[in-house]
Amino acid sequence: MPEPAGPGAEATPEPDRVGPIVLVGLMGSGKTTVGKKLARLVGHRFVDADVELEARTGRSVADWFLDGEAAFRAQEEQLLAALLAEPEPLVVGAGGGVVVSERNRALLRAPGVTVVYLHAEPAFLASRAQARPHRPLLTGDPVEVLGRMYGERDPWYREVADAVVEVRPAHEAGEKPKWRLAEQVAEALVDLGRLAADQVATPAQVRQP
Repeated sequence: MPEPAGPGAEATPEPDRVGPIVLVGLMGSGKTTVGKKLARLVGHRFVDADVELEARTGRSVADWFLDGEAAFRAQEEQLLAALLAEPEPLVVGAGGGVVVSERNRALLRAPGVTVVYLHAEPAFLASRAQARPHRPLLTGDPVEVLGRMYGERDPWYREVADAVVEVRPAHEAGEKPKWRLAEQVAEALVDLGRLAADQVATPAQVRQP
């Protein structure tokens, strides 16, 4: 079940004026897949931050990292600020390292922004995460790399999170784990007062025939 978490949970906008919903978590936690399904459940547009960065700058995450992580993080900060300022309600799948930046953490804690942390232990994520161009930091032993990232980032994810949703139980429960996670995130949004229950569709209502 989703757990309320983080200081941002105290700021509760009216359900009909929900602001951006941001999914955070380590690589492999399902931010993109779950985010797309969540967006369909709540009727918002989904934005994958890594894809959007390339669309806006003409450079991929891996390409930005050639200039150094600091250069990438600066671009990531600009993009996050722009996405959170969009008048259109969005579901944003943030990059795994978005919380590394103090400025980003402040943006994510701002009133009207709802952050959900998709949490899983490094060993579980390592069995799922694969090295890809948008994951330039995933080199070497995945368990070691993700364990190091988890130790650094887990406190930051919890600092900005309004709710925490556990990833592994949804996968162990059987078929369609990503839909199950999307429903749990939507449930957390209703519990937080970000959405009214009648603003959330069921998977059966929105799945492609």
